[in-house]
Amino acid sequence: MSSNYRINDQHGIYYITFSIVEWVDVFTRKRYRDIIIESLRHCIETKELEIYGWVLMSNHIHLIVRSKKGDLSGTIRDFKKYTSGIILQSIREEPESRRNWMLWIFSKAGKENSNNVKYQFWQQDNHPIYLLSNEVMQQKLDYIHMNPVRAGIAEEPWHYQYSSAKDYIGEQGLLKIKLIE
Repeated sequence: MSSNYRINDQHGIYYITFSIVEWVDVFTRKRYRDIIIESLRHCIETKELEIYGWVLMSNHIHLIVRSKKGDLSGTIRDFKKYTSGIILQSIREEPESRRNWMLWIFSKAGKENSNNVKYQFWQQDNHPIYLLSNEVMQQKLDYIHMNPVRAGIAEEPWHYQYSSAKDYIGEQGLLKIKLIE
């Protein structure tokens, strides 16, 4: 299913959400979160991705991003393809109490989407929103940083490790980000 949301300006700053099919809580396991963090680091270092804000929740990721080299769509495609493959491999090969259930869901979603060969891990749509002003960027940043607080995971945004909130209070977070000024 596609939407009217598109990345038209490959150099622009976008608010993007990646969600797991059927909202499966994959990122409750540290090893899957680590795959996402390492892959985002790789995109920053080799694909010239700039991250202005981010949060990784149990079944989705919010990002405020820009591609310095002007290939945001390609970077997103590569990120989603790589992370889905490596996480699915980890689910199949490493201890995972939810293995059969998770693979069944991802297989069912894959069969329902002709773009897939076997499994579908991420939902198709990223719902990119073009951010034209610092004011709108700040609104989206506040929204993503409050996700763990609204979910009851943290009392303050900067208490949650898998977010850029620490960076915005002058501490070092897990990823190298570019601060919104």
